[in-house]
Amino acid sequence: MADYPMLFKPLIIKRMTIKNRIVMSPMGTNFAKLDGSMSDDHLSYYKDRARGGTGLIILENVCLDFPMGSNGTTQLRMDNDQFIPGLYKFTETMHAYGACVSVQINHAGASAYPGRLNGIQPVSASTIPSKSGGAVPRSLTKDEILEIVKKYGEAAHRAQRAGFDCIEIHAGHSYLLSQFLSPVYNQRTDEFGGNPENRSRFTRLVINEVRRQVGPHFPIALRFGAEEFVEGGNTLEDTLELLEFLTDEIDILNVSAALNDSIQYQIDEMSLEDGWRAYMAEAVKKKFNKITVTSGNIRTPGIAEKIIESGQADLIAIGRGLLAEPYWVNKVRYGQEMLMRKCISCNIGCADNRIAQSKPIRCTINPDLIHGDDYKQYQVSRPVRVTVIGGGTAGLEAACTAAEVGCDVHLFEAKSYLGGLAREISRLPDKRRIADFPDYLEKRADRLPNLTVSLNTRADLEAIKQTRPDIVVTASGAKPLLPPIPGLHEELGKNDRHIFSVFDLLADLPKFSLFEGKTIVIVGGGAVGLDVAEYFAKRGAGSVSIIEMLPVLGKDLDLVTRVSMMAMLEKYKVNQHKETALVKVKADHFNVKKGSEETQIPFDYGFICLGMRSFNPLADELGTYCRGNRIESVTIGDSKAARRLINGTREARDILKTIKKVDALKTGSPVAI
Repeated sequence: MADYPMLFKPLIIKRMTIKNRIVMSPMGTNFAKLDGSMSDDHLSYYKDRARGGTGLIILENVCLDFPMGSNGTTQLRMDNDQFIPGLYKFTETMHAYGACVSVQINHAGASAYPGRLNGIQPVSASTIPSKSGGAVPRSLTKDEILEIVKKYGEAAHRAQRAGFDCIEIHAGHSYLLSQFLSPVYNQRTDEFGGNPENRSRFTRLVINEVRRQVGPHFPIALRFGAEEFVEGGNTLEDTLELLEFLTDEIDILNVSAALNDSIQYQIDEMSLEDGWRAYMAEAVKKKFNKITVTSGNIRTPGIAEKIIESGQADLIAIGRGLLAEPYWVNKVRYGQEMLMRKCISCNIGCADNRIAQSKPIRCTINPDLIHGDDYKQYQVSRPVRVTVIGGGTAGLEAACTAAEVGCDVHLFEAKSYLGGLAREISRLPDKRRIADFPDYLEKRADRLPNLTVSLNTRADLEAIKQTRPDIVVTASGAKPLLPPIPGLHEELGKNDRHIFSVFDLLADLPKFSLFEGKTIVIVGGGAVGLDVAEYFAKRGAGSVSIIEMLPVLGKDLDLVTRVSMMAMLEKYKVNQHKETALVKVKADHFNVKKGSEETQIPFDYGFICLGMRSFNPLADELGTYCRGNRIESVTIGDSKAARRLINGTREARDILKTIKKVDALKTGSPVAI
């Protein structure tokens, strides 16, 4: 049993008893059906988190006023009674695993999803869009405000009838109530605008109506952004003043942060410290002495325990961490902390999929959010030998998956360490969290007696033949893209060179940390180029410049990282040469061309960050060998095409289809995959 007494101490809030202090944050999923009802994927996804020991699960925000209040590509609804049966089935299922359940009721206001408004103008406190470039809303009338207040109360009463233990009112994150509370959006001059009491009036009416509908014994939570992190927005001090008008009927204060235009502090960027928001919750708890929730990159039980023990908060909200590791609580409780998948805060499968790509959520490090570890229930019925080429994250995930279903697995890695590009990129201080993924995979592999790892061993055809494989998985990764630009390869080959690739930087960071005051020029404004720019800009380089052929930097970054990187470029005055092509490389300058004009950009040190290309040197001869010997061959991850970690992780788990095919053939069973 784990030694985290505060984390596992039950908490009673009115008639709700939470068995531990871990709360699943309400995160949109895009799992809902188009009519707003709950899908089978929803139920399976949440059940896994309840089964994993989570104390309180807060169902993602639910629409109470359709369509004007809806957000997200698909969203659950609670605007009439027809949705109660599906929600009741949800609460029954969660309760069966001992989890308490709350639901976040919400009106999106100016953040409403345009696809459901059919051209109707969204509503808000004033005519300010909820994000840069967003739709211009119209101001709500007083009568409309009072009508929406009633809908909040009706939704709360439905939640109570559907079996929820608690209700959460969302008053943050640039949704409607936030649009009234924040001076960024609220320019009204009536009783709903101006001073803090007026700006809080709408939310106050909502709280009063919800309390009237659910009665005195039903817990009500309020989620809000304590710091908005935009110019002219509410500071912590401002929020503490607003809360003076809001806390009387509130039982739980869920302290979040940020608005749409500061989303990197709402859906925390990778570089933010574990538990960085706890100071906000501490200030709220100290002033109002209410049950308080905090969140913010909390990934380890030690940090969570410290926050509760020190009195900064009573409950720990974990969102993305429970996507990555649905069994977070039970692994901590039963001494398996070392086997936890720790969220790396990449924000790709979760935030970017849902918000920017309109897709259902996924996770970079957890290849199956819906069914979790259920794949282990399948075990091969005959010996199946799997050989994996490459010990990066894709290769390790494939090797572990195969071994966990009973295959005999042999993995070859040419380097002296495992983890591949993820391990190397994590050497950058602001990317250090990425190392948790290969760390987890290594520990998982170490526990599998039927998985053999050969380090410092480059897989050639003879070595592969010795393993007598039924399946060969190629996961050999990628190499830097170095096109035949005049002077590039010559300068990179010099002993006394001043031009480097990103791998030169990663191989010897202490050497490059001495570049204070130097002029740094980076060719390539994608993810890697921006990481290099961030590294030098934050460490006192005299100037940093980026050369990029496209009209924008970070084109393929996830939404949160892109906002964060654009803020970094502005803060550190990084020079941006967009729509500019590299045409020649010299020892102390780059020749570049923009339009028809060719110029020189001098540097003390230059870095080539033009992306990656797949590396699969055995493709031809291995393909011939496998075809000639009826061996299944699968190529995954960057060796298939240079992409993100999430692609390799998913493809690695998908080798189960090939394993089942081979197993079926060996047993003479029909092949149905």
